[in-house]
Amino acid sequence: MNQIRLKLSVMMFLEYFIWGAWYVTMGTYLLQTLKFTGRQSGAAYGTTALAAMVSPFFVGLVADRFFATERIFAFLHLLGAALLFYVSTLTDFVPFYITLVGYTLCFMPTLALSNSLSFHQMRVPGAEFPRVRPWGTLGWIAAGYVVSYLDVGRVATQFHIAAIASIALGLFALTLPHTPPARLGRKVSVRDLLGLDALQLMKERSFTIFVIGSFLICIPLRFYNAFTNPFLTEMGVTNAAAKQTIGQWSEIICLLVMPWFFVRLGIKGLMLMAMAAWGVRYGLFAYGDAGPLVWMLYIGLALHGICYDFFFVSGQIYVDQRAPRHIRAAAQGFITLVTYGAGMFVGAFVAGWIVDMYRINGGQPAHNWTSIWLWPAAMAVFVLFLFAVAFKPREETKS
Repeated sequence: MNQIRLKLSVMMFLEYFIWGAWYVTMGTYLLQTLKFTGRQSGAAYGTTALAAMVSPFFVGLVADRFFATERIFAFLHLLGAALLFYVSTLTDFVPFYITLVGYTLCFMPTLALSNSLSFHQMRVPGAEFPRVRPWGTLGWIAAGYVVSYLDVGRVATQFHIAAIASIALGLFALTLPHTPPARLGRKVSVRDLLGLDALQLMKERSFTIFVIGSFLICIPLRFYNAFTNPFLTEMGVTNAAAKQTIGQWSEIICLLVMPWFFVRLGIKGLMLMAMAAWGVRYGLFAYGDAGPLVWMLYIGLALHGICYDFFFVSGQIYVDQRAPRHIRAAAQGFITLVTYGAGMFVGAFVAGWIVDMYRINGGQPAHNWTSIWLWPAAMAVFVLFLFAVAFKPREETKS
């Protein structure tokens, strides 16, 4: 491994270690320690979606036009570290939420910046990036093990761990190869940043169904992101954060076997398999427990690779196939806005509202998780039915 690729791999590892250190277990901390409601916890998770909708403007209008990538990357992580330390001291919802919004506005742009920095330093990105990006998944997994075995999922120490890693990455970023602004001297419009040129694809019925379905499927996804750790913890599963990394290991495996399934099932088959897996996973969560039926929870976690990779990666491929060459980047940006932005944002509030519906005051566990998980299971089945009936992709590439 050459020196540049080694540095990029370390960057990816720390980037996703930071995110994984607080994102997985924050729900448990908010519900059990700070006694926030489900709606408040959902809103806290919605900050990443809010920042995902704002970050294209920051990256496209500021970072890519005026600053070297490694310098703005370093600044955002150092500022983010300060905000993480501060958020760890807050116990009231409003200041906690406002500060967390500030932090996610710093962090979310660094996801795109880490990718663009990597691509700029690679001669053959298509061959080299797949060797670098998996280190990010390994960083997320490592964070799960650290938080779990230090047993800090219920306390603010998880933010301290993320902040220390953020300082380390901010300083390390200053040693990364110089990467000048990608759009220096170029005019960039809001239409370009939001990928609105892709709206012309909505004239095609199946593409419209794909966009609607992608938005809807992100609602049950938010249940998993925000409330799996509180669920496992309340059910009495030990080292829950570490066991949740089963999902990340399955992502790596599914990415490796996905080409085999893609040839045999096609895009629609992969997407239907993903949505069926979502329904099965939430059903397993609904009826599993930490005792004799704990295997149901483990299988539910292991399905994450199919649920996530088979839908979202297939969706990216589908968009690339359907979009004319000159608007492919815009189309990918538009789908990202629909899913990671709008879909995740709405999903955070829906999930929080439903979790509050089934709260058991003074109970142990503190929620009726069977009823909670049946909601996203039903949502996934609905989207599955919508896709099965209405989504009829033509998979040839447009010129």
